[in-house]
Amino acid sequence: MARRSVFLVGPMGAGKTTVGRRLAQSLGLDFFDSDEEIERRTGATISIIFEIEGEVGFRKREHKVLQDLTALPGIVLATGGGAVLMPENRELLRARGTVVYLKTSVAEQLRRTRSSVHRPLLQDADTDPEARLLELTQEREPLYDSVADIVVESPGRKVGATVKDVLDRLTDAHSTSRPG
Repeated sequence: MARRSVFLVGPMGAGKTTVGRRLAQSLGLDFFDSDEEIERRTGATISIIFEIEGEVGFRKREHKVLQDLTALPGIVLATGGGAVLMPENRELLRARGTVVYLKTSVAEQLRRTRSSVHRPLLQDADTDPEARLLELTQEREPLYDSVADIVVESPGRKVGATVKDVLDRLTDAHSTSRPG
């Protein structure tokens, strides 16, 4: 496989960061997490950015980070769950790499995120996490599907099995893919 970048999209709790780190190691590529990069650049957590700037402010920062990171050659990038909301971000991802949608169930998302305090969209005390995740899935799933070159089911699987599935699918996709 050429040093084409791989961009992981999907909902919170899908395993984008965990799978991405292992995938990058397997491919011999550098790994980046867009949320971690935003925190590194601002010196603030995602939760604090949401609290001070709201989701609109956060999405502007996310877009700038995605512009910069997707321009790097040969990386694996784990995006935030809402990165696909802006059409400009979807276009960057499509144009600059192979997009892998890690698809998971709401039940699995709940299991994986229940103890996290770093999920601003789930932190409102008045919010039922399951209802919120269902709402986000209905809004975002068509966007993940629209941008994905590859869809990999990830619920309840071991990380190694998901990484192997992604690697196999990448090999298949690149042997039959668009010229490039």
